[in-house]
Amino acid sequence: MKRLLSLLSGLALVLPSIAMAADEATINSGDTAWMIVASALVLFMTLPGLALFYGGLVRSKNVLSILMQCFAICGVMSLLWVIYGYSVAAQEGGRFWGGFEMAFLKHLTVDSVNGTIPESVFIMFQMTFAIITPALIVGAFAERIKFGAVMLFSIIWFSFSYLPIWHMAWGGGLFHEWNVIDFAGGTVVHINAAVAGLVGCLIVGKRRGAFREPIKPHNLPLTVVGAAMLWVGWFGFNAGSQLAADGTAGMAMLVTQIAAASAAVTWMLIEWVKHGKASILGIATGAVAGLVAITPASGNSGPMGAILIGVASGLCCYLVAVNLKHKLKIDDSLDVFGVHGIGGIVGALLTGVVAAHGMGGSGLAVDGGVGEQVFAQFKSIVVTIVWSGVVSYLAFKLIGYLMNGIRVETDDELRGLDLSSHDEQGYDM
Repeated sequence: MKRLLSLLSGLALVLPSIAMAADEATINSGDTAWMIVASALVLFMTLPGLALFYGGLVRSKNVLSILMQCFAICGVMSLLWVIYGYSVAAQEGGRFWGGFEMAFLKHLTVDSVNGTIPESVFIMFQMTFAIITPALIVGAFAERIKFGAVMLFSIIWFSFSYLPIWHMAWGGGLFHEWNVIDFAGGTVVHINAAVAGLVGCLIVGKRRGAFREPIKPHNLPLTVVGAAMLWVGWFGFNAGSQLAADGTAGMAMLVTQIAAASAAVTWMLIEWVKHGKASILGIATGAVAGLVAITPASGNSGPMGAILIGVASGLCCYLVAVNLKHKLKIDDSLDVFGVHGIGGIVGALLTGVVAAHGMGGSGLAVDGGVGEQVFAQFKSIVVTIVWSGVVSYLAFKLIGYLMNGIRVETDDELRGLDLSSHDEQGYDM
């Protein structure tokens, strides 16, 4: 009996230590290391990737304005994400937004954990998404908008469109209730940003001379370098969204490469057949279209599903960005909607198909089969389009009223935004 009591006493002392050790072991060093790298890769997508991609596509007199907008958005969104963005997006609560209990990250300590990684790393990873999403928008109305208008719009849109859509998809909100699959941001990032860009370019109006005279990229090598950086960084974007270094992250990385390659080759072949020549701008744009489209499906698709998404996105984005845009004379300067909007829509819908086991995917989120999953995806697309469209329209109208217009003066546009808005030049003339 004494031995039994002694044994039980020993267990009483040891068990709390074991439990404490188990709690401490929830942080996995491999997962943490991967997520630190993934966070750096996604930040690399904006600075310098997107900045160079967009910068090369505009005329030389506007290159610094694009770089400035990307840098400024990076700084402002980083601060807003810490002050209230993370709390509004990630705090569990209603269908459309969280709350302010985690504002200023007042709850955060070095011991805070999210899954198997420190919560600080998760916050940093998601901060990079909050940075690149509004930065994507600026390409739609590049070369003719006031810098102050860009910054005010980014703040308003981030607060009232990005954060709610984030919460709906990833914070336990409406899309989660519908069993929508959006692994890395088809609705949250690409459709959300693209709709804002489309609304913006329509309100701001066409560039001087658009569709009457050629407006050509000033530095295609710069654009291709930026596109290559986006391609590499996208592995952090998609594979990182698993929040772990495991088989799903590995498959997400593989299908990201396959979809990007499929879309790039598709765009190249279309140009080759149609014009007899393939362009570097075309193949780079096709690659980005494939990266966009695979984003929502990247954690659920198999290799064959990735090829389907890549080919479909390459074809659809080409038809909209090259053909429909010119027929409708919509001056979406850098094809934000044609690539990110159409690619995001195609990818989000096809996610409901390629996630099925029969397509080599990891499985659907609903019980009713592919049709029900596609319908859930469709509903999330519609909500995102309407939500972002309304917020963007109201934001631009408000800013136009406060700033006496959101477009620069004609003389400033002709002189270039580098000089008129920033008093600097990208190149010595």
